[in-house]
Amino acid sequence: MKVLVAVKRVIDYNVKIRVKPDNSDVDLTNVKMAMNPFCEIAVEEAVRLKERGVATEIVAVTVGPKAAQEQLRTALALGADRAVHVETDERVESLGAAKALARVVEDEQPGLVILGKQAIDTDNNQTGQMLAALTGLPQGTFASEVVIEDDKARVTREIDGGLQTVELTLPAIVTTDLRLNEPRYAKLPDIMKAKKKPLDVKTPEELGIEVASQVTLLRVEPPAERQAGIKVGSVDELVDKLKNEAKVIS
Repeated sequence: MKVLVAVKRVIDYNVKIRVKPDNSDVDLTNVKMAMNPFCEIAVEEAVRLKERGVATEIVAVTVGPKAAQEQLRTALALGADRAVHVETDERVESLGAAKALARVVEDEQPGLVILGKQAIDTDNNQTGQMLAALTGLPQGTFASEVVIEDDKARVTREIDGGLQTVELTLPAIVTTDLRLNEPRYAKLPDIMKAKKKPLDVKTPEELGIEVASQVTLLRVEPPAERQAGIKVGSVDELVDKLKNEAKVIS
C-alpha cells in the first residue's frame, strides 16, 4: 500500500514570533524554519506502517516555496521513499493546499493519506477535511491510534467526551493528533541518503489549479503583554479585588 504524507514548512516552535514593524506580516528574516510538529507525527506514523509491513511506499508532499524542499528532505531522511514538491511563492491557505494535494492524490492513487491535524502557524485545522471533501474519500480526524486491517482503517479519535473509534474503507484520509506517536530523530547516514532520493517538482499551473489565497491579510499584531500579578495579604483582600477590581465575582 502506498502512503501519501503531507508536510508543511513553518517557523520552528522554539522560536519567538516577531511581527514586522509595519504590521504587514510575521517577520521571517533569519528565522529558523522546521517541519510542522503535527506533520512530523504524520511522517512517523507512515514510517511505522512501513516497518510493520503494511505500507510498501511512502511519498512525502508539500506545497510552498523552493525552500520547503528542506522539509521534504527531512521527511526523506525519516523514512519516506520519494517526495513531490508543488512549488509556489504564493501565500497558500488551507483550500489552496487541499486543491494541490487533491491533484497529487489523483496522480499517485495512494491507499492512505496522512496529514497533521493542523499547522502551528495558521492553526486552521482545515486542510485534511477539505482534502476529504475534494477527493470524496472517508476521513478520520484527530487520530490517536491507527490500525490497518483487511483494506480497512480503524481510527481512534479524540473528541470532547473522550475517545471515538471509526472504521474507514481504504483509500482514506487520516489527520494526526499529538498522542498518536512520538516522532524519531533523523540519523546522519539517513540525512545523507535522503539527498539522493527522488524529489519531483511540479507547479500549480502544471496541475491545473490555482493556489493563491482568496483572503487578504490586513494586519498582524502581537498579543498584548500580560499584566504582572500581585500578592494579597488575606483572603478578604483577595475576595475584595476579585469583586471590585477584576469584577469576576459578585
